[in-house]
Amino acid sequence: MHLPVLLNEAIDALVIKTDGVYVDGTFGYGGHSRLILSRLGKKGRLITFDKDLAAIKAAAMIDDKRFSIRHCSYVKIQNELLALRVERVDGVLLDLGVSSSQLDESTRGFSFRLEGPLDMRMDTSCGQTAAEWLNSVTESQLEEVIRNYGEERNAKQIARAIVMARARHPISSTIQLAEIVAAVVRTRGYQREGKHHPATRTFQAIRIHLNQELEELLLTLPQCVDLLNPGGRLVVISFHSLEDRIVKRFMRTEASSDRLPHKLPLRDREVKELSKQRLRLVGKATRPGAQEIAVNPRARSAVMRVAERIIINE
Repeated sequence: MHLPVLLNEAIDALVIKTDGVYVDGTFGYGGHSRLILSRLGKKGRLITFDKDLAAIKAAAMIDDKRFSIRHCSYVKIQNELLALRVERVDGVLLDLGVSSSQLDESTRGFSFRLEGPLDMRMDTSCGQTAAEWLNSVTESQLEEVIRNYGEERNAKQIARAIVMARARHPISSTIQLAEIVAAVVRTRGYQREGKHHPATRTFQAIRIHLNQELEELLLTLPQCVDLLNPGGRLVVISFHSLEDRIVKRFMRTEASSDRLPHKLPLRDREVKELSKQRLRLVGKATRPGAQEIAVNPRARSAVMRVAERIIINE
């Protein structure tokens, strides 16, 4: 069962208008979406996105004319909404990362604790699996991915161990990869001491790379701001420092009137555009409370940030 993180906090932050148009960019298993629908009136509308076929199947159970889902990444949000003749929305929610249901399904290959095929694709209908990538990538590229996306200090040693292991036998299962990494990253007593599993960062890095999670986030955030009506809210829930850093910097930049590049010549029109403050930061970063973490330990790393589209005087 997937427990939506910061459920009430996220939907409260959207400040739902009964006749508003909202986007849930990561439907998952519909926890956030169902609460949004419960607060919309008859004229309201909710458009959702998800790459995961399991999420699309779950969305089919929602019989509501105000609701629709698109089987694609939120990176296509602008084009998809235009196809639906929606030019502006009143709020966008992005609940990033992998869901509990995806982690707990061994065939998805996201978990280093469950034996299963090394897949790790959010959309299992296309793209390269983790096993295919691991058995073909160069050692230097593998090291770069593990270091940059996993923030793993042992990236070089892990990459070398993986390349040596695949030379003996192709790497095809989650446990096989986890054991290779654990032999390099000797984190003793991690379960007893509350430490992360030795393979945590490597699995995170491979998943992020395969699904282009950070690249898609960077491309999506500006689209969300362009789509928001004045007063509309952008709510983003992140689960690791790489995501949160991107969201934090983006919102701060858009909330600043000083976005001019240094030492570069600009036309008057460009200066005017870059000087426009498009967002207002709403409150401080929100984290789950002790009660929510006790019920759902996976929520402990979540961070929610909120910003509001401001009225621009042309």
